[in-house]
Amino acid sequence: MSAHDIILRPIITEKSTNLMDDKKYTFNVLLTATKTQVRNAVEEIFDVKVKKVNIMNVRGKDKRVGRYTGKTARTRKAIVTLTDDSNDIKIFKDENQEENK
Repeated sequence: MSAHDIILRPIITEKSTNLMDDKKYTFNVLLTATKTQVRNAVEEIFDVKVKKVNIMNVRGKDKRVGRYTGKTARTRKAIVTLTDDSNDIKIFKDENQEENK
């Protein structure tokens, strides 16, 4: 299983962007991924040093459309803390780099 299979996408919310100042990044990960697999995948993809990984399971929410009910898909979320001497992860593109091209 490759690193790109484990890390599905970054989670971009107001809270997660505030955590980026503390070098904490939030990702949706594969349902069967372990902390060790997430650590190795982040280190391989972004070339950073990981200090700690916290993982939580997010259960699916009940949804209704008219009289029909269902559930959204369950997910797994990982909060990755980087070491102090590690580089930052660039999730957003810099506007200055866009202008220079």
